[in-house]
Amino acid sequence: MWSPVLAHVLFYLVLAAGDEVDRKPNFVLIMVDDLGIGDIGCYGNDTIRTPNIDRLAAEGVKLTQHIAAAPLCTPSRAAFMTGRYALRSGLGSTGRVQVLLFLGGSGGLPPSETTFAKRLQQQGYTTGLVGKWHLGVNCEQRGDHCHHPNQHGFSYFYGLPFTLFNDCVPGEGNDVLADLRHALRNLTMFLGVGLFTLVCVRMCGLLKFSLWILVVLFFASILATSVWYMPFKLLRTWNCILMRDQEVIEQPMTVETLPQRLLGEAQHFIKRNVDQPFLLFFSLAHVHTPLFKTPAFAGKSRHGRYGDNLEEVDWMIGKITETVDSLGLANNTLMYFTSDHGGHLEDADSITGQKGGWNSIYKGGKAMGAWEGGIRVPGIFRWPGKLDAGRIVDEPTSLMDLYPTLKYLAKDTKPDRQSDGYNLMPLLEGKAERSEHKFLFHYCGVNLNAVRWHPAGSDSVFKVHFFTPNFSPPGAGGCYDTKVCFCHGDLVTHHNPPLLYDLFHDPSESSPLTPDTEPRYAEILEQTAKAVEKHQNTLTHQQVSGDTHSESNSEAHSVQNQMTWEKILWRPWLQPCCGTFPFCGCKEDTKNI
Repeated sequence: MWSPVLAHVLFYLVLAAGDEVDRKPNFVLIMVDDLGIGDIGCYGNDTIRTPNIDRLAAEGVKLTQHIAAAPLCTPSRAAFMTGRYALRSGLGSTGRVQVLLFLGGSGGLPPSETTFAKRLQQQGYTTGLVGKWHLGVNCEQRGDHCHHPNQHGFSYFYGLPFTLFNDCVPGEGNDVLADLRHALRNLTMFLGVGLFTLVCVRMCGLLKFSLWILVVLFFASILATSVWYMPFKLLRTWNCILMRDQEVIEQPMTVETLPQRLLGEAQHFIKRNVDQPFLLFFSLAHVHTPLFKTPAFAGKSRHGRYGDNLEEVDWMIGKITETVDSLGLANNTLMYFTSDHGGHLEDADSITGQKGGWNSIYKGGKAMGAWEGGIRVPGIFRWPGKLDAGRIVDEPTSLMDLYPTLKYLAKDTKPDRQSDGYNLMPLLEGKAERSEHKFLFHYCGVNLNAVRWHPAGSDSVFKVHFFTPNFSPPGAGGCYDTKVCFCHGDLVTHHNPPLLYDLFHDPSESSPLTPDTEPRYAEILEQTAKAVEKHQNTLTHQQVSGDTHSESNSEAHSVQNQMTWEKILWRPWLQPCCGTFPFCGCKEDTKNI
């Protein structure tokens, strides 16, 4: 008489097993800000303790030639999210400003763009972003949220719509247009002193002149004061905020408790979605300056505050891994660890010492164009039971490859637009030995900075530099006079013929090849030129600049440049605000943190 009951039990067990097999995998993507590839133990560092990151590599696959599409936050993250070079989204700069500077600006990731979060959302995934965004908020009015994460496929957002930067902490200095800020302040003081002097002169009868001169000077002083004071003196209030979805919940944010809050939100997101496919993008505020001073980690490392911060990052990643594993999700969750670009070499002071990371043997760093130190980043994938533990992939790969990889794993086969990334799974699983990236194009703003070529049947990876940033002072290893390098004008040196390196034999880019030292010299330049021409034919004319770019209209529509001064500069009517503008201010309840 038990046979019917047993049959039903077996039937439901088979169904449950089938559901488990058919269930789409979860994704936990972890990105650190400004992390140097040389800071991690599994990439050669033996003085900073990163056991949890090293564990991910030991249990998964480590990429040794994982490349960011740009050496700065905004364009790199745009490329990561969309699987496309940033200039396709209008987020390649043409001049000095290379990242978004104000939350009250109108630039950002265009609503017409498609992120991997949006594609997965359409496949039934619950998607969340915890941490840094830095791809814009509003377009035309406060509250339209056209660039906001919720409009780009993230069903949940908690974190920094901008970024963590020095202005967020009093006494840590200024990041945003510091020279312009000082010039405007000096102009304000000059006009004020001039107005006061003329009033005194007229009242004392020393000189007679029209009152209109005083009126004009008075209003000029008011205008200069507002242009300087409102956007810059209150920058901490405008940019250093926290949002939950589209609501401002803290303005300005309390930096001291930020790491705990971000970690808690990431853990809660995983726990809330344990029974359904989810994507979590955990975008850390570390290790961008200002560096945190968390008591539990302060003074514990051998590398000052920067080392303390990195060991805190490792602890946070350990907690995220522990959460995934404790919920029984490990075998159905792909975890990924990376940085948006290399460490900031020029960021240091006499009190704290070096504030930026170490980029190992690679030349350059953050904001230094195509030098390896600014674009070669950690890349670790962990998926127990799916990816072999301890595998190392030395082939060229890109942050842009996450987009097609996630689409493939989510079984998204719908038509898509022009993509610059490739599905990584064949490489990660050991089913392919060669990367599909025969060529990778390296941009500094909208300017094509360099190209790497990995010829078939060869271990060599050749890199051709068309121009390089001018380091300052002369002989230095970075742009210490300006704090970041730039991509235009007299701030770069163009090379004709281009500089050529073989990264397989010379990863430090220390010895340029010549026709005498490289038999394939002419072939490399010829093949690179053909690849550049083919690549540029996929770009619209509006997306490129410089005489090395050709006109083309192969995309369905032109993309408006999001990095112009008009879109970058602060506009009061676009400023996210908690309360009534301009009296913005609120604090999140952190009693339970």
